[in-house]
Amino acid sequence: MTVDTSSAGDAEVGAGAEHLAAAVAAGESVLSRRFGSPITLVSPEDLAGSGPATVVRARVVSSSFALPRTLVIKHYPDVPEPGAADPFAQEAVSYQLFTALSADERMCPELLAHDGRDRVLVLEDLGRTATLEDKLYARDSRAAERALLSWARSLGRLHASTAGREADFNALLRRLGGPGKSDHGVVDELCARVPGLIQERLGIPVPDAVREEVAHAVEQSRSSAFRAFSPVELSPDNNLVTGEGVRFLDFEYGRVRSALVDAANLRLPFASWPDALALPAGMSEAMIAAWRAEVAGVWPAFADDEALAGHLTTSELLRVWLITGEELGALDLSHHAPPVSRESALVTWWRDLAKHAGYVRMTAVSEFSSKVAAALAARLGPHADLAFYPAFR
Repeated sequence: MTVDTSSAGDAEVGAGAEHLAAAVAAGESVLSRRFGSPITLVSPEDLAGSGPATVVRARVVSSSFALPRTLVIKHYPDVPEPGAADPFAQEAVSYQLFTALSADERMCPELLAHDGRDRVLVLEDLGRTATLEDKLYARDSRAAERALLSWARSLGRLHASTAGREADFNALLRRLGGPGKSDHGVVDELCARVPGLIQERLGIPVPDAVREEVAHAVEQSRSSAFRAFSPVELSPDNNLVTGEGVRFLDFEYGRVRSALVDAANLRLPFASWPDALALPAGMSEAMIAAWRAEVAGVWPAFADDEALAGHLTTSELLRVWLITGEELGALDLSHHAPPVSRESALVTWWRDLAKHAGYVRMTAVSEFSSKVAAALAARLGPHADLAFYPAFR
């Protein structure tokens, strides 16, 4: 979600006014039922949610209850197609899971009220504060470093506080419409396409040993070990940098899965984000250390350097593999090449994978990754190096 921190005052009549009014009405309705007395909200401010929800900040005009002065309302007016995953249910259950935790374990705003009939959530307002994206695009490298380390710590705390709570999550989800849809079929199909795409686009055959490592990576991602809650959308515009640390927003795709799938983002920071750029040397390792400090008490296996490196490299392999399938699948060498920054990112990520695989003696993966990185770099020429975020230039 992109948070607009400008002051808006009362909503003007015009584009989006009806959606804002509907969100405020839904928020007032659920709050009134929750507290048993009418509660009026005024001065709606559009927070420009990028997903299917209308996101509004509103002021509580008067209340006999100890409510904050301002609240954030997320309203999902559209009911999903039958059989499709419901982003409202995913987000409502995600916030319910965290609201049951103590304040110091809650890495997100507090859920104050929600209603499945009106498809609305009312959340604590964390205020007008910078996002992690803002820090990365500013010109203060130290502030960006602090924010990245805070993000990694918050991710680790999020995993540690929700480990072993998959049954709770699934039970809550069933109350709001049933279990979330698995992405196993999509992942399997994409994994199977990648060898043909690499052969066709880059002229490099995929060795059987590499295919076996990819199959092992898929198994690890679905293992019952190291499972915890994941926001899934780990983009820097979905994180607020607060005085208490980075806080996560937007759980429309929230689910319980292997924490190692998220941890791949420590090696490939924000790889699923279209605008992902490079971080300076050593930053990724520092982020891993910050995340590890939070989760090692829950998963002692991660205290072992060699074991952790192996797990992370396997997860990194799967992430690079899937992104390569997505990018090469959309690649038209004559007309519709993806943005140079995405191809440059692939060069960087395959090079890093080659290095990390070498460290953990995944020799076939290391050698293959070097070949893929070289072939991609040859296509780009002088544009092969991924630019740094502005904070680190």
